[in-house]
Amino acid sequence: MTNPVTTQPSGAIPAQPKPRDTVEATDCVIPGAGPADRPGERATLRLRETGPEEAGEPPRYAPEWLQLREPADAAARAHDLLDPLRIRLANLPGRADGTVIHDLGCGTGSMGRWLAPLLDGAQHWVLHDRDPYLLHFAAVASPRSAADGSRVSVETRRGDIARLTPDALHGASLVTASALLDVLTREEVGTLAAACAGAGCPALLTLSVAGRVDLTPSHPLDAEITEAFNDHQRRTGLLGPDAATVAAKAFAEHGATVRVHPSPWRLGPEHAALTEHWLRGWVGAAVEQRPDLGERAQRYLAERLATCAAGELRVVVHHSDLLALCRPRGGAS
Repeated sequence: MTNPVTTQPSGAIPAQPKPRDTVEATDCVIPGAGPADRPGERATLRLRETGPEEAGEPPRYAPEWLQLREPADAAARAHDLLDPLRIRLANLPGRADGTVIHDLGCGTGSMGRWLAPLLDGAQHWVLHDRDPYLLHFAAVASPRSAADGSRVSVETRRGDIARLTPDALHGASLVTASALLDVLTREEVGTLAAACAGAGCPALLTLSVAGRVDLTPSHPLDAEITEAFNDHQRRTGLLGPDAATVAAKAFAEHGATVRVHPSPWRLGPEHAALTEHWLRGWVGAAVEQRPDLGERAQRYLAERLATCAAGELRVVVHHSDLLALCRPRGGAS
């Protein structure tokens, strides 16, 4: 195992926008990513090379949104996928040396905080992200012990996960990611599947948006907002709500056994702050995609926020978790 924590320098946390009831395409919040500085930008991680206007340090995204959603993420992730994952990890070659887990687009490290305490044995987490502040936060806040008390160590790697290769995953026991697949393209998912298959390691990829939202009480505009939001998620070739289906096919084509399980957010009155942020982002993205929704969407958002503040709104945001059991190298089953 390597040193317990290797971090990148931290940065300042940017100021957050003040809440308001209007919807503006230039000021939307992308669910799963938090406040965005420019239209359409997904702020959890950056997957491509920065443009000339973004040369130098990438934007340092505030972790507040990721912290806000972390309890809902933890409650939603599919525990049914853990037993088959544990069985595969127990049978991997080199298991006695500990489990090496690569967390792609780690953000503030919520995946590690959820999963590390659920797995036995020594673990070494390799955290990948483009944002040095998030990498620092994730490393500092990482768990230090596994389910059986074994040691958990951490290192960070700053870089572009869209060009992942089997060599980058050499020695990996597992690849994980959370809220990642839906902000990848079909080609990038294919690259990820090929890298995992080439390294012979399984992948646990959680919380991909599924394109369905259930709100109680219902509203006549629910379906139209949902459709516009889904179209927005697919812009510029990103997979959005098609991510889990495309990823399952890509991993299967590389010989992996794939399981997909629902992992919905279930938001009630006790999640009012998260629901408010999610509503603003969901409606904001819909309006960015379809400006003609404008005034109707503003009224809709105001009504929904009032219902949320009154403790009367319940929301189910559907996601999918995917476990791909790639054929291990070295003959293990």
